[in-house]
Amino acid sequence: MATIIEARGLTKNYGRTRGVLDLTFDVTEGEIFGFLGPNGAGKSTTIRLFMGLLRPTAGHASIAGLDCWRQTTEVKRLVGYLPGEWTFDARLTGAQILEYLGNLRGGVDRAYVRRLIERFELDPSRRFREYSHGNKQKIGLIQAFMSRPRLLILDEPTIGLDPLNQQEFYKMVAEAREAGQTLFISSHILAEVERTCDRVGIIREGLLVKVDTVANLKEIKSHSMDISFSALASPEWFTHLPGVISATSEANALNVRLIVQGELREVIEAAAAHGATNIATYEPSLEEVFLRFYTPSRERAGV
Repeated sequence: MATIIEARGLTKNYGRTRGVLDLTFDVTEGEIFGFLGPNGAGKSTTIRLFMGLLRPTAGHASIAGLDCWRQTTEVKRLVGYLPGEWTFDARLTGAQILEYLGNLRGGVDRAYVRRLIERFELDPSRRFREYSHGNKQKIGLIQAFMSRPRLLILDEPTIGLDPLNQQEFYKMVAEAREAGQTLFISSHILAEVERTCDRVGIIREGLLVKVDTVANLKEIKSHSMDISFSALASPEWFTHLPGVISATSEANALNVRLIVQGELREVIEAAAAHGATNIATYEPSLEEVFLRFYTPSRERAGV
């Protein structure tokens, strides 16, 4: 498959404020690529470089062979874009905004736009200032999808959406995949990226730390477990088990906290064999995952 997004040494330096440094990766036509990282990692800066809204300090980015900075108008014709902070003229109605943006693209399929409005259960007659954050996000998603663009670049697309509308968005992503469109989706929500994407680029502190398929990113699939016992407990009961990254005892010695990568079956069996009274599991936040598996740049530099 052909490459549609190409970044080579892409760098944006804001001086003392962190931007992005030496990003090099490709996105293949027809794939769904997730751009994953904690808030402030450089996701939005990268997207603004792709959209020609920022000029790179060094390196370059191209979309469909077009330079993102020098040929930004041509690039924008190919892209449906949802910025991370979506806003518009507060006096216009949702319908007027969609009509205006559709006309900028030379016209869009009005029937398709109506179907998107119905799918999100949006009232297009209200003024933009009257919309909740979630409804503003719906307008943003509709305008990104409505031209059926070759490439969709979506910055944190599900922020503000309720669970039902999140599900609708996931259906739209699946339909876009079937239609052969390419999607570049930035997110700080690990489960969202796992659900929707083929490959993932992981960024932290402006540095691209890994690019791989979702299936191969086993190190970010971990659980924390709190196991309670009625008598004194020992972390050593679990340290030898497959997938146990760490085991520590709580202050009262009646609880053991584990970090487990992969399947939990053997851990649960061992807990039961030692008379566990309660087991609580939770997926760590994305920030916890990054702190655990990816060394900050200042540590790599020996600062």
